[in-house]
Amino acid sequence: MIMKKLFLFVLSAFLISTNSWAKTLVPLTVCIEDDEYPIGNGYGKTSMCPPLVYIEDYTLLFEVGHPEYVLNIKDENNNVVYTTVVYSTQTQVILPSTLSGDYVIELAVDNLLYTGWINL
Repeated sequence: MIMKKLFLFVLSAFLISTNSWAKTLVPLTVCIEDDEYPIGNGYGKTSMCPPLVYIEDYTLLFEVGHPEYVLNIKDENNNVVYTTVVYSTQTQVILPSTLSGDYVIELAVDNLLYTGWINL
């Protein structure tokens, strides 16, 4: 009985650990799209820190409580191949399985644009 419980514990620990390795952090950088808004004192609506976005297969995973984003996926020619709104209540977006290769990911919120690269 003890061996059975130990085996189930080890198996569940292995499955949990392999599941967490499957998702990859998408490195994002931030730029300001509009010079109309001054950078300085005051409190903006959105943090300058890039959001935590992970990718697992064709699924983008977002942290809970993020702001609403406009998501654009662009190919190497800077053409938008996929666009959607990521609402603040969403924690995942499933990308079309027809996409394959390297793409630019853009998340726009207010006057900030977060950009990075993903491989599908």
